[in-house]
Amino acid sequence: MSDKNTKKAKNKNDIAWEALFEKYSILEKINEIGYFEIESNSINEFRESRLMAKFDHYHTLPKIFKQHKLSILPISRNKYIIGRFDTYLNVDYDACLEPTPVEFPSSIESIDYCNLFSESAALSCAFNIDIIDNLINSDGEVFKQTVYGRMSTGKFKFFIKDTVDNKQYQIEVDNSQCEIDAGFESKNYFVLVEAKLYDVDNFLIRQLYYPYQLWSNKIRTKEVIPVLMTYSNSSNIFSFFIYKFENLLDYNSIKLVEQKNYVIAPEIITHDDVSEIFKSITIAPEPTNITLPQANTFARIIDLLTILLNKELTKEEITANYQFNQRQTNYYTDAARYLGFVEKYQDRNTKEINFKLTDETTDYLKKRHKIKILYFIRKILQYEVFYKTFESTLSNGEIPDKNEIIKIILSCNSKLSNKTADRRSSTVRRWIEWILSMISDE
Repeated sequence: MSDKNTKKAKNKNDIAWEALFEKYSILEKINEIGYFEIESNSINEFRESRLMAKFDHYHTLPKIFKQHKLSILPISRNKYIIGRFDTYLNVDYDACLEPTPVEFPSSIESIDYCNLFSESAALSCAFNIDIIDNLINSDGEVFKQTVYGRMSTGKFKFFIKDTVDNKQYQIEVDNSQCEIDAGFESKNYFVLVEAKLYDVDNFLIRQLYYPYQLWSNKIRTKEVIPVLMTYSNSSNIFSFFIYKFENLLDYNSIKLVEQKNYVIAPEIITHDDVSEIFKSITIAPEPTNITLPQANTFARIIDLLTILLNKELTKEEITANYQFNQRQTNYYTDAARYLGFVEKYQDRNTKEINFKLTDETTDYLKKRHKIKILYFIRKILQYEVFYKTFESTLSNGEIPDKNEIIKIILSCNSKLSNKTADRRSSTVRRWIEWILSMISDE
């Protein structure tokens, strides 16, 4: 890649951190003693530290961090430590785990379970329909929500693993700030929940470990249980990952105990439902300003729409708030624009490119799960490439192979090269697979 293209691919955090690494010889210090401590004021010289030091997922780390296997942790209100620390944990969803159906109480009118577009809304819903009570396998435990929000960690020490040689480093935290999405307490347990409004590949262990340290030292008569909750509008499923830290002083001693899934008032999408949509499709012309997309995971497009529902975002904000790298942000915003879900415009004041939902998509996102999913299916099948691929799938009982999909792409998009059609074929296949996965076998 040329220097010009490399520079173009860098975001504001990348540029600022490279300047900081150069000014303070950070790599040299890490190679010498294994870590480097940096004050917030030093970071602020180049960009606000609150924007420069919060990376919830591995993919959101600055390029120079990923290049040298580095990560960053807060150790006080105004200081951070950088090192080759093993700070993230991969999350593997059990595809065979059937969600437990939950009825929504008719007595609750102030929660719209079709409109859960913030972590707090999803958590409030889960709590009020007794999912939290069901999480822990014990008799008669009734939980009350007791804490949430930002708080001081207090003082504690812990050990963390080096990603390169597995060496243990001791880190001391002195009243850093941590945030708890929700804490639920019963007679025998205190459950700490970190919530995400989309399915995740990995998460920053600190988001559970710092609160776990704080409350394990405060609550000595009850078991403190750290939990990751994800709620995805693409599946309508609440997934809870129940963890334990085998050693309070060991950041990397986190282990998965159990995953539990729940779904509210599940609605079945039948073959007839999709067939009716397919028969009623009027083929739309290909968009003139964007080509056939390259974004294989359709559920992530829906998750992208979810984070855009609350506010319009720049490309950099999407990358920072979601688990995309910069290239994936381009791919998935392009895919959302291709399908007519999202519009792109330039802000008059900042001159930055912003993304916002179309009015139609905003309306459909707030509808029941079944109506929402059928809307997405219609938007996919309105384009000839997907219509013909789905038509072949129905006729032959299986999705066409790669070569056949490439032929369909080239027949519908004569301007595309064979190489581009080859790359796009995987997206066509995966979106058809997604449609089929939405259809119930019942």
